Amino acid sequence: MRLSSPMRFPQALARAPRLLLIASLPLALGACASLSADRGLGPVQQAARQHLGQDLTVAKDAASQDSIARRVSDLLAAELTADSAVQIALLNNPGLQAKFQELGLAEAELVQASRLPNPGFSFGRSKKGGEREIDRAISFDLGHLITLPLNQKLEQRRFAAQQLHTSQQMLSLAAETRKAFYRAAAAEQTLRYLEQVREAADAGAEMARRLARAGNINKLEQAREHAFYAEAVLNLARGQQASNSARERLIRLLGLWGAQTQALKLPERLPDLPGDIREQPEIEQQAFAQRLDVQAAKQQSEAMARNLGLNKITRFVNVLELGLINNSSNEAPNQTGYELSIELPLFDWGDARVARAESLYMQSLHSAAQVAVDARSEVREAYLGMRSSYDIARHYRDDIVPTAKRISDENLLRYNGMFISVFELLADARSQMASVMGAIAAQRDYWTARADLDMALIGKPSLSGPAEAAGSASTAAPAGH
Repeated sequence: MRLSSPMRFPQALARAPRLLLIASLPLALGACASLSADRGLGPVQQAARQHLGQDLTVAKDAASQDSIARRVSDLLAAELTADSAVQIALLNNPGLQAKFQELGLAEAELVQASRLPNPGFSFGRSKKGGEREIDRAISFDLGHLITLPLNQKLEQRRFAAQQLHTSQQMLSLAAETRKAFYRAAAAEQTLRYLEQVREAADAGAEMARRLARAGNINKLEQAREHAFYAEAVLNLARGQQASNSARERLIRLLGLWGAQTQALKLPERLPDLPGDIREQPEIEQQAFAQRLDVQAAKQQSEAMARNLGLNKITRFVNVLELGLINNSSNEAPNQTGYELSIELPLFDWGDARVARAESLYMQSLHSAAQVAVDARSEVREAYLGMRSSYDIARHYRDDIVPTAKRISDENLLRYNGMFISVFELLADARSQMASVMGAIAAQRDYWTARADLDMALIGKPSLSGPAEAAGSASTAAPAGH
């Protein structure tokens, strides 16, 4: 029994309706969709160079991981600075590397949405008595083809928003790393000073014990010196705990592991305060124009608007397929043609989908407005916090600490002239210690506030309130005696 020859699809396509040809126009667009070499990381790298002056590298294979490890080792070989700490975090933080992979996933979704749907092919063979029948058909999802450009634009906006979000997370990590560096360096400087305080208190307590045994001071004076020594030991233990905590937080942000944690070398003291800081009257407008979270919220609203238009288009045409049919049997001649199917909106007119899209759009508008309000307020708070922190630190530098030193010098002259006792000299030294500890804390607070302001100009900062700063300063200084 002889079967008819198989169908010829080019001939069948020539007889297809003009709608198929129009719907096939996005073919060139879908054929060009491909993954980029950097997996969408280009804008994030540009943000790192523009705002931080640092490099970004994705750990995508063993070679890149080895290159990152060598770069980190070179940076750790020298004394750490705020900039080198940020560079290590951008290269070595595993959480940030995971965010880069999320960006790759978003690009994959964009490419997938930009490609044409695969055609469907069906083949059937049946036999009834001595007659055999073979059915062959190829079908296309015209609904997908028609909405392909809109879907692509929607995914492009989502991908751009994801790039901004990744840039925001990268810049946030840099700001937190910078603040952690200043806090760790201040904790190390405080710890070294507390060790000197404890040594001085130990010497004073030992002198008091000897004088008490000789009968030259009473028990009350000896108890006071011992109390100061006990406080110094307690403050040293607290300083060691604070130093360990600050160092470990910095290690986590840097992504250090094993021997790398021991190679970390912090500076002996914080950077000096700048001579002065300039006024920035246009700081709100500057932040509003360049903050990444504001741009991301704007793009999200635009994507929602496009999504609303897409839902209106597919409100009635939501299932549309066009197929080419070839039917042949061993008795009848071949049957060729096409088949068009559409879902009739008798029960579901799509109004619920449109209402949902409209609600999502209005939600995104209000969210964007809230982001804008927060951005202007945060940059004002960060700027005022930096100004006040600078004024406090400069007051310590220019007035409190020099005054305490002059008092100490005068008391030393009086002690050398035998006008005051050694215990009066030690009591004055305790007051000077409190001034130095407060100066270190104020200097630390200025640099962390400066990091908050830098972040507030480009993204959402993690601000420290005045109560938190005051509390950290008070716990750093030893109790008065």
